[in-house]
Amino acid sequence: EAPHPWRSQRGSRAPKRCSGTPRAHQSASIGAQLSTWMQRFAALAAAVPLAYALRPAATHTKPLTKRHLGTLMDLLGGGGGELIPPEKALPGRKEAMPNIEGSKHFVLGTDQVKVPEGHKVAVFANGCFWGSEKGIWRFPYGIYSTAVGYCAGFTPNPTYNEACSGMTGHTEGVRVVYDPEQISFADILRWFWEAHDPTSGMGQGNDRGTQYRSGFYYFDDDQKRLIEASKEFYEKKLGRPITTEVAAASDYDKYGGIWYFAEQYHQQYLAKPGARPYCSAQPQGVDLAPFAEWCPADLQEKYAPKLPDAFWDKEKPRRGCSVVNSPNEPVVL
Repeated sequence: EAPHPWRSQRGSRAPKRCSGTPRAHQSASIGAQLSTWMQRFAALAAAVPLAYALRPAATHTKPLTKRHLGTLMDLLGGGGGELIPPEKALPGRKEAMPNIEGSKHFVLGTDQVKVPEGHKVAVFANGCFWGSEKGIWRFPYGIYSTAVGYCAGFTPNPTYNEACSGMTGHTEGVRVVYDPEQISFADILRWFWEAHDPTSGMGQGNDRGTQYRSGFYYFDDDQKRLIEASKEFYEKKLGRPITTEVAAASDYDKYGGIWYFAEQYHQQYLAKPGARPYCSAQPQGVDLAPFAEWCPADLQEKYAPKLPDAFWDKEKPRRGCSVVNSPNEPVVL
């Protein structure tokens, strides 16, 4: 995995992007981690000489590239290519993430936890959550709040380092609280699909591991139908299989819930002083349009897009993760 930026705020140095396993866990988790590392090391020790020997003779003199080294580190580091079984996940804790309850959105000024009456929630994951969140809070209207966190895992109240270890089963996600009278779920869906490469399996760009897998988690039957219909349509437009995880949020109730807020320093990170403009998302430059071609007929009136073509023409995700260098304030139409 490529190195991630350090973040400085008020003169202090914050943790790196997914830098490996946590410094300390409860003793019950240490054995499992050591076993995982030993298995990965054994697999690496066996695979590398064999792969090298099987290469054509003419290529034996070529040095390992940065990508090769990154692949080797993926084997040894946390967050590999297979989702950890629930019974092997870290035990977590009862205490919720501190400094979140009652906190205000850095850009919008709204409560980060509250869901006002008449509003709905969407939870998705499409790579590093810094850029994923920013794209949504910049919508010109209809967004009450956004937040980043850890979703679709098995460990209650995980920390960032724990999620990065691959030992909790979570993926970096975004929680959106929106007003369906002002913004359509279809608008959020369109941004989700277009803002990343949903065919990339357990990772996105330079970020590799189960904590970067693509996913969308529904709270009602309408959301489920819209997610699945748009997925089928977008897969045909891309011309290759989509690996995005689609599941009911309620599937994770037995693990404490679909969603856990990330640390406060991650919230609206890209808008804060000293932020590094990092984003590994891989927009494919393919539109989820036209709406009428993918939305089920009986849902088209209720979920008709509310963002005009003028918004998408100017602001839609583009190759190179364009959102990371966009202004922090919501778009004005």
